[in-house]
Amino acid sequence: MEKVMITGMGVVSPLGNDVGTYWEALKRGESGIASIDRFDVSQQRARIAGLVQDFDADALFGKKEARRMDRFCQYALAAADQAWADAGLDAEKLDPERAGVYVGSGIGGLETLLAQDAVLQGRGPDRVSPTLVPMMIANMAAAMISIRYRLHGPTMAPVTACSIGNTSIGEAFRLIRHGYADVVIAGGSEAAVTEISLASFGNATALSTRNEEPRRASRPFDRGRDGFVMAEGAGILVLESESHARKRNARMYAEVIGYGASSDAYHMVATHPEGYGPYLAMKAALREAGIGTEQVDVIFAHATSTELGDRSETLAIKRLFGESAGAIPVSAVKSMTGHMLGAAGGTQAIALVKSLQEGIIPPTINLDEPDPECDLDYVPNEARRANLTIGVSNSFGFGGHNAVIVVQAVDAE
Repeated sequence: MEKVMITGMGVVSPLGNDVGTYWEALKRGESGIASIDRFDVSQQRARIAGLVQDFDADALFGKKEARRMDRFCQYALAAADQAWADAGLDAEKLDPERAGVYVGSGIGGLETLLAQDAVLQGRGPDRVSPTLVPMMIANMAAAMISIRYRLHGPTMAPVTACSIGNTSIGEAFRLIRHGYADVVIAGGSEAAVTEISLASFGNATALSTRNEEPRRASRPFDRGRDGFVMAEGAGILVLESESHARKRNARMYAEVIGYGASSDAYHMVATHPEGYGPYLAMKAALREAGIGTEQVDVIFAHATSTELGDRSETLAIKRLFGESAGAIPVSAVKSMTGHMLGAAGGTQAIALVKSLQEGIIPPTINLDEPDPECDLDYVPNEARRANLTIGVSNSFGFGGHNAVIVVQAVDAE
């Protein structure tokens, strides 16, 4: 079977719109959470979010092309362009039938749907845009990336809620490992911070209402956590077989060595209280990687800052790693970015790759008073240097979807 390497990465995020800016902000422990200024939030329970700043779609794609894409698609394409350039890929030198795209979105083009519904209600059906459906559907980011680079290989948009990024990376990893593709662009994108989604999550009491202290609102594992903070962006990686990468002398950032997926089979939105599904996904990922728990140097947690979610993930880690669980550093980057939903797994995977490269674990900020039931080493408030070879990245989603990837530093064998 082929080894699967990461050869390119791209990010659009509340902490910056390129990998370097995003990673430096994570290392500094910066927060990308702020008050929402895109629409009126005066009647909302939660009035804060992690919003992408300084993103000019017209400049990137041209005004005509930008207007034909929902924001989630714009983010995905921008991050994919970065990853493509970073990998040094050339469409003329690829076998297009062996290059694919696995990029998903949890909610898709919600902004476009809401805008066109307003047109329908105010101006009638004749005024609704004929591009509503292709702009709205969640597969369009993957489709637009494949169109842009003329890639004819397998192209799909996994929809596993907030575990989409890891699902996409993991399934792409297997596609390449078993010889069905040479290159797959993989990850996730989301742009769902809207009035209706904010109201829905808020009414479900899932969101933090620490509106007066936005940068302190996302606080995984802290006793005072009161919900997650919505965020947006995209995280896209280029996965490539080692043999293909070596033929073109590509730079290889890291190797994907394992992937595990599971279902809680428990509840529509609540995670299993004992973390059984996450435990199964982590166990499966390590098994596929062919490694023992003692070989894991760092865990990048899903850790959204919800009371049940953080506690159940802690239990899952303890169940799998046993007495050694407390010795493994656990980082929660959502403390800084907020929860980017379908984009969370891809951006977190990029953070893990950078962490393995530089031997630096980004902090879990706002961890001032740890929940007594969350008693692992969460790297509180300041980044930490460490010798890192293998890392695990967790992503879990509504419906009980769990996806875990294992990444290894290059030349770490």
